[in-house]
Amino acid sequence: MDLRSHFPVLERVAYLNAGSVGPVPRTAVEATERELRDGLENGRGGKAQFEHAIELADRLRVRIAGLMGCDAWEVALTGATTDGVNAVIGGLELGPGDEVLTSDEEHPGVLAPLGLARKRRGIDVRVVPFEEVAGEVGPRTRLVACSHVSWLTGRVADTAALAGCGAPVLLDGAQGLGAVPTAVRELGCDCYAASGQKWLCGPIGSGYLYVRESRIEDLSPTAAGYLTVSDPLLALDLPLREGVARFDGGFPAPPTTAWALAALDLLGEAGIDSLQERATGLAAGLATALAEGGLTVAPRGRSTLVSWEAADNEAESARLLAEGFLVRHLPGTPYVRASVGGWTSEEELERLASVSPSRS
Repeated sequence: MDLRSHFPVLERVAYLNAGSVGPVPRTAVEATERELRDGLENGRGGKAQFEHAIELADRLRVRIAGLMGCDAWEVALTGATTDGVNAVIGGLELGPGDEVLTSDEEHPGVLAPLGLARKRRGIDVRVVPFEEVAGEVGPRTRLVACSHVSWLTGRVADTAALAGCGAPVLLDGAQGLGAVPTAVRELGCDCYAASGQKWLCGPIGSGYLYVRESRIEDLSPTAAGYLTVSDPLLALDLPLREGVARFDGGFPAPPTTAWALAALDLLGEAGIDSLQERATGLAAGLATALAEGGLTVAPRGRSTLVSWEAADNEAESARLLAEGFLVRHLPGTPYVRASVGGWTSEEELERLASVSPSRS
């Protein structure tokens, strides 16, 4: 199939920032419009509309479980990667003397929840080099919270070592789900928090959380609502729903759920595994071309992210946008980052390498 034809933005720009927000497929807009039109014409408060919203959410949960290689009841529908991170860090009974180990390449979506837990609960947060996390686990480590794929460099965590480190592991999968293989049981993690708006081209405000069955009862919901409980008529008694759905982020909105499903349908039709393989291969080629052109490329792994140094990374990202490349500068670092998707063309990456400063 001609995947690129489903993303009108690609007619205007080389879209290389799915690591922040993915491009929007035409079919997602059409699905959203259908749901909004139905609400406009038929209302939103009837029993049929309520059941429709739940049915869409159930379908989405099943689809995400398929990508994560787990069962649907092990997945929560959240609003962002950070929601899942908060659910795990906030849901554990952590206190003074407990250590959470993290890396020096973490996103604020991990660091801010850790900072809050340190301030409110008196936990110790220890930051170590990304490549050394598994070996730094100690007797006081109650949780390892780190990225599956580093948002800064594209390095990939040693998940085999983490799985055997002796402490529960929470992976930030914001740059993982939809970009690289994420079979959580093969990764060996206890929890996996991910985004829907990035590599899965879903709506902003969509995210997913996997929790291993044996860890579910270790977590107390940090917020509760209508869908947290199995019987809303007994809400004060807090009869929690079975499985990870007790951590859902609120009542599902049909327009956004339909968007997420439509995007997954499109990517599934193209073949998500083949798109991932293509994107990681293209990213490796881009990294090589940039390095051969004289740029300093950040150490990376088999991922879809390529970061390279620039004297003024914000100015460089603006210059590249003027050249037709949507990339991102990473504040507080020397890096400009390109996020290579399965929709990216080889010609786009060849042009990007050709307009690098060392070649101009």
